[in-house]
Amino acid sequence: MKKLILSAAIVLGSLSTYAAPINNVTPVAKTVTVADEYTEIKMEELPAAVTESLMKAYPEAIISKAYVNENSEYKLEVKVGDKEETLFADADGKWLDK
Repeated sequence: MKKLILSAAIVLGSLSTYAAPINNVTPVAKTVTVADEYTEIKMEELPAAVTESLMKAYPEAIISKAYVNENSEYKLEVKVGDKEETLFADADGKWLDK
């Protein structure tokens, strides 16, 4: 009888070690949004390198609006035929992917 009680105590004791509560960890996703604040500028304020680069790439393009941010990156709203596009360039007239 003592062996039966002892073996039952050992079995129940060993099962309780596996009954530890599981901590539910919810993954936290951090999102970093880089918001480039562009301010509208006049067409005369647009660097010559940007307009020359635009005319080389899109000879029939018409600039609707131009914007600049604090990093001297330019956002151009351009109309080519029936399509309206938004292009990005730096001050040297190199095209940027955004």
